Amino acid sequence: MKINVNGIDHEVDVEPNMPLLWVLRDELNLTGTKYGCGVAACGACTVHLDGQAVRSCVLPIAALQGKAITTIESIAKDDQLSRVQQAWIDHQVPQCGYCQSGMIMAVESLLNNNSQPTEEEIDASISNICRCGTYQRIKEAIKEVLTQNQENG
Repeated sequence: MKINVNGIDHEVDVEPNMPLLWVLRDELNLTGTKYGCGVAACGACTVHLDGQAVRSCVLPIAALQGKAITTIESIAKDDQLSRVQQAWIDHQVPQCGYCQSGMIMAVESLLNNNSQPTEEEIDASISNICRCGTYQRIKEAIKEVLTQNQENG
């Protein structure tokens, strides 16, 4: 099967029902996307599929022909962190950090599709679970990015 990940075409020889998460981690060695629950509940495995946040642990590879898959490995551009990644650092969001790649991918997708979401839209879109409970810092980081978006037009 052919899939496009981070703008690069890959040919993988896997079972059609293999979840995207395991193709990314085991076949393509892109280990930034994490396994958390295996039932699309926690969000640690969040990637973008044609720009939309999806949970890769339950997404069969056969459903991805012709789709653009984006992982955490390609969010920084030209060695420059994205605004979301920089806000994560500025607000010291991660504690253990395990869920953070999925959380960042969810926020990136939200802000790419809605540059000024309401607090309700943020709550509805960012349903990822953080066992360390850094939700207040996550919200502060998102608000910082929103402020930057307003300042930059």
